[in-house]
Amino acid sequence: MKAIIPLLCCCAAASAFAADPALTIYNQNFAVVRDTLSLDLKKGDNDARYADATAHVEPDSVILRDPSGKRSLRVLEQNYRNDPLSQELLLSLNEGKTIEFETFRTQDGAQVREIILGKIIRSGYVPHYAAMQRYGSQYSARQSMMAYNPGTGTPIVEVDGKIRFGLPGLPIFPGLGDNTVLKPTLHWLLQTDQAGKLDAEVSYVTGGFTWKADYNLVAPEKGDTVDLIGWVTMDNQSGRSFDNAKIKLMAGDVQKLQPDAYNMPRAAARGGMFYEESQAVTEKSFDEYHLYTLARPATLRDRETKQVEFVRAAGVNAPTVYVYDGVKIGPQYRGWNFENIRNNREYGTQSNPKVWVMREITNAETNKLGMPLPKGKLRFYRRNDDGQLEFTGEDTIDHTPRNELIRVFTGNAFDLVGERIRTDFKVDSNNKWVDETFEIKLRNRKKEPVEIRVVEHLYRWNNWEITQKSNAFLKTDAQTIEFRVQVQPDEEKVIAYTVHYSW
Repeated sequence: MKAIIPLLCCCAAASAFAADPALTIYNQNFAVVRDTLSLDLKKGDNDARYADATAHVEPDSVILRDPSGKRSLRVLEQNYRNDPLSQELLLSLNEGKTIEFETFRTQDGAQVREIILGKIIRSGYVPHYAAMQRYGSQYSARQSMMAYNPGTGTPIVEVDGKIRFGLPGLPIFPGLGDNTVLKPTLHWLLQTDQAGKLDAEVSYVTGGFTWKADYNLVAPEKGDTVDLIGWVTMDNQSGRSFDNAKIKLMAGDVQKLQPDAYNMPRAAARGGMFYEESQAVTEKSFDEYHLYTLARPATLRDRETKQVEFVRAAGVNAPTVYVYDGVKIGPQYRGWNFENIRNNREYGTQSNPKVWVMREITNAETNKLGMPLPKGKLRFYRRNDDGQLEFTGEDTIDHTPRNELIRVFTGNAFDLVGERIRTDFKVDSNNKWVDETFEIKLRNRKKEPVEIRVVEHLYRWNNWEITQKSNAFLKTDAQTIEFRVQVQPDEEKVIAYTVHYSW
């Protein structure tokens, strides 16, 4: 059996239509909903309503169709109502009218019910501005208006010719009219060429959904081999629950236009290995992205967060890499260009003493992985000699295709110290060249030898040449070199080099 548990594997595309709702959730705070609406239509024009839309549906994204393709179905007109029935709304519909209010008083130790008549002068109702709050809280628009207009949310009622702020009791309203909705509702005027019953498919884009990936990596007491467990966390803040839904998760940077910025919305690792042949999540390439499908339908309730394990692998090699980048660039240099850098003698001479701890993971089958990994947070744990797991750092990764290298920062090494000093600086009298010499000291206070990668940035100009060096180096890009140095326990290693800039 392979070390990676087959919770994540390629699968064929499926296009079957089912009565249960389906969700494709994107990790960009939106989702695509596909639902079934049973219709009994006559030939020609028909009225139809769909009262199961989310509170953050994008009405202009709605598609209504016959999934079998046998019937012509045309939407002549669509109206979206997202002002569900509430006490405040009914007060507004009865402004200027006299209605009954129920109240209670104590008489002879007993509660006596009374009915008071009151005329609603002002309801205090502030409409829900769906266009302004497509992805945000459905109450934020109301709160904003009340902040700018203090008191507008307080009803005014006339009782016995006197004005009072607030309700005199529990309002008792007459029957509902046709102009009220209990839930967000899409109202269509449809045209079809055939009469009869139809299970139509409704699909639309909605806000209020998101998902993310998290990875827990557990290392033994010694060594760099880890066990990896991946979770997906889905969050539903859409205003609607989805029962027994088929859920897919889309990973990738899908272009999605957003409203203005001010309108935007405001698991520990398990020990041991559990080998199970059932596939909890399957994966496949889809267009320029990757699609992850939950194997079983799941219920995702409104305001619920649900987690599903989607990948598990054992024996993944994640070697520790120590990096010393000795230049400490302060905020005073922000926005500097080559000309500023070249003419400032002290630029880049402040020393950073910290040695970074990095972990490198090759996402390949040869390393027990080799599947597209959605972006998310990696948490590292190491098992102590008492058997307990201790947290040792975390970082995030971007969407990572197979056969790519993952490199993450987990903290600063306690027992490794770096020191960087400029020992010489020479400038041509005609300002045609600069010679700069640096000395880097590395000290290892561990009980075992380590390799430290010393990164040096040749930041003064594009034209440079290393004229003297104590150690061999690698040129990693046009202005960066790297020394790889072995440092024994309690040893101090010194690296020196001279760079010649010319312009």
